[in-house]
Amino acid sequence: MTRLEALYKSEVVPALMKEFKYSNRMQVPRLEKIVISMGIGEASKEKKFLEGGMKDLTLIAGQKPLVCKATKSISNFKLREGMEVGVKVTLRRARMYEFLDRLISLAVPRVRDFRGLSPKSFDGRGNYSMGLSEQTVFPEIDLDDIVGVCGMHIAVVSTGKTVDVARCMLTSFVMPCRD
Repeated sequence: MTRLEALYKSEVVPALMKEFKYSNRMQVPRLEKIVISMGIGEASKEKKFLEGGMKDLTLIAGQKPLVCKATKSISNFKLREGMEVGVKVTLRRARMYEFLDRLISLAVPRVRDFRGLSPKSFDGRGNYSMGLSEQTVFPEIDLDDIVGVCGMHIAVVSTGKTVDVARCMLTSFVMPCRD
C-alpha cells in the first residue's frame, strides 16, 4: 500500500464522512484514475520526437504509453488523418497513488513561479485537470537525454459528484491549491 493510499484510508475517508455526513464508507468519493497525455506536434515531422516522448512518459508514469493518432486532417498544420501526434497513459490503483504522491511532493514544487494549483480547473463533476509546460519537473527525467521539451496534461478523475467534495478530497492529500 502506498503512502497516499494509506493516508486516504486512515484520515481522508473519516474526515469526508464527518464533513459531508456520509453514513457509509462506500459513499465517500475516491480516485478512479489519472490520465497523463502529451501532445507532440513535432512528431509529424520526425519520428524521434515521438519516441523521446514515449520514453519520457514511460519513465514518469512507470508503464508504457499508448500512441494517439490524429482524427482529422488539418492542412495548415501539415497534419493528415492517422498520423501519430501524441502519447497518453492511464494510471489506476497503486501506480495512480504513487504518481500522485510524486506529483504533489516532487514535481509541482519544482515548477517555476508556482503559486498553487488553480481552483477553477475542476470540471463541475469532481474531476481535476492541470497542465505542465515541460516534463523536466519530474526527477526521473535526465536533462541530457531529452529529445524535445513538450508539455503534458494531467487529469485526476474521481467519483465525487460536486466540486466541493473533490476539492476537499484533493486538499486532504496536501495538494497545494490557491484560494
